[in-house]
Amino acid sequence: MNDWITGAVYVLGAVIALWSLVLVVRDELAQDRTFALLAIAEVVLLVQLVVGCILLAGTDRDVSGVLFVSYLVGIALALPIGAFWSLAERTRSGTGVLAIAALTVLALEVRLADIWSGGFGA
Repeated sequence: MNDWITGAVYVLGAVIALWSLVLVVRDELAQDRTFALLAIAEVVLLVQLVVGCILLAGTDRDVSGVLFVSYLVGIALALPIGAFWSLAERTRSGTGVLAIAALTVLALEVRLADIWSGGFGA
């Protein structure tokens, strides 16, 4: 995978998770700035989806294509699902969902890197 995109996903995921946790502790709702940050992260995730598919098509690695692409799609869907849930649940819990969605992105990204490198279970 592309190291720049992977690094950007890690950084954005960590920033979103930490910011969401700060909002939960302060008992504040996610506002436009938070959703703008989510939108930026989503653009990076969509770029990762396209680049990942292109790299998969041109690689000689022993990578399970279906598993790899399903992780790419799953990562790209995690933040929008969390954002819609947060907008529907305008409470402290809704903001907590954003933190969980960002942590989910980070966990899936670690597994995606493992699949790409041909690690266990790939």
